[in-house]
Amino acid sequence: MHTILEKRQLSADVFYYRVSAPEIAKNRKAGQFVLVQIDLDYGERVPLTIADANAKEGWIALVFQAVGATTMKLSMKKEGDSIAAILGPLGNPTKIEKVGTVVCVGGGIGVAPLYPIVQAYKEAKNKVIVIIGARTKDLIIFEDQMRKIADELIIMTDDGSAGTKGLVTEPLKKLCEGDVPPNEVVAIGPPIMMKFCAETTRPFNIHTVVSLNTIMIDGTGMCGGCRVTVDGKTKFVCVDGPEFDGHKVDFNNMMMRMKAFKAREEEDKHKCRMQMEAQKLEQGAAK
Repeated sequence: MHTILEKRQLSADVFYYRVSAPEIAKNRKAGQFVLVQIDLDYGERVPLTIADANAKEGWIALVFQAVGATTMKLSMKKEGDSIAAILGPLGNPTKIEKVGTVVCVGGGIGVAPLYPIVQAYKEAKNKVIVIIGARTKDLIIFEDQMRKIADELIIMTDDGSAGTKGLVTEPLKKLCEGDVPPNEVVAIGPPIMMKFCAETTRPFNIHTVVSLNTIMIDGTGMCGGCRVTVDGKTKFVCVDGPEFDGHKVDFNNMMMRMKAFKAREEEDKHKCRMQMEAQKLEQGAAK
């Protein structure tokens, strides 16, 4: 069992949990993830990237969006509650080297798993430029944390309520066209965002790393649920990734596969919403 030490709501549906996990905290590296199972008797495992960790204090930070049935149930937990099982650290860590200038692009909740990667690149003495994108100001997360460690922070919002109005690919293209283009780009966020970040850097031949968060079941490469096509070959995100060369990923195939269980997920989400409403009513009655 893993105790929730801290719970914060970062935006409407995005939550930050600091959870006790001493062994994972001790062994994790930037870019790795865990599989979280909130109910041992019945329930799926959901992959969540480790957004931060403290080996000395024995905790890891998990940031997730309550969009599916399992993450909605997870969001209902409180400080002091337990999570049944957390498996990890899994996946290959980010390959961190001193390369010069690195542009790290985060879209929506993808900013959270980007944070330890930015930390690692800075520790390796790189210049790091961070681009954060969100639909609106209220959905921006980890702004203060990024501002403290990045050499430059660029914020883009769809509606212009914070930073500059537009897409993350706009400042990325300007940086690629500059006199001193970045040596490497890392993009984490919605698949469509990562796809267009990779297409933006392709003409400039700038190495671009993307972190994929596909459907995942066992986390060992046995089930094949997380398979993606990279450079024409089948890869498994859980054991071969989660990071891949963005110029080689077949994003269209990946996005199509991610819709495979949408109907079942919508059914489970409806049941979960009903449970949440019932719980609110019970809490209101108790007061």
